[in-house]
Amino acid sequence: MNDPARQPGNDGGAVSGAPTDLHAFAVALRRMNGEINRLVHAFAGDHGLHATDVQALAAILDAEAPMTPKRLREHLGLTSGAVTACVDRLERAGHVRRVRESADRRVVHLYYAADARGAARTYFRPLAAATEAARSRFTAEELAVVLRFLAAMNEELGAGAGAEHSR
Repeated sequence: MNDPARQPGNDGGAVSGAPTDLHAFAVALRRMNGEINRLVHAFAGDHGLHATDVQALAAILDAEAPMTPKRLREHLGLTSGAVTACVDRLERAGHVRRVRESADRRVVHLYYAADARGAARTYFRPLAAATEAARSRFTAEELAVVLRFLAAMNEELGAGAGAEHSR
């Protein structure tokens, strides 16, 4: 092991303080998660929502295909009743709209309301600005590595959550 960043430490990872140290990653991820959670809770409180409602909004916004209540339930790990209550709150607050599929009226799609999207964009503008400021410090190649890491983390966490829920 000639690479000092890969020397074994007590945690089985790299030496503490090295760029690849598991503890350093854990601390940085917790800090970022804490800051994002702070913003999510503030947005939820200011809009009469729960933090889970904001997670639902993000899932609806990020979905590659129209979101359904069933897929939202699976994504959030909630019961059908909890998802119904969540979507009801979001609809009453003007954040989402339910649209029945014309080919099969039993199917309901959830869409982020256009007016609400603008309000969220305004609210989270500081997060977008901070993201852009941080991104500007890195090369395209470095950012590609960061995105690969984040995608791998999401994949690992998703696989772990699936295993936990299937017990």
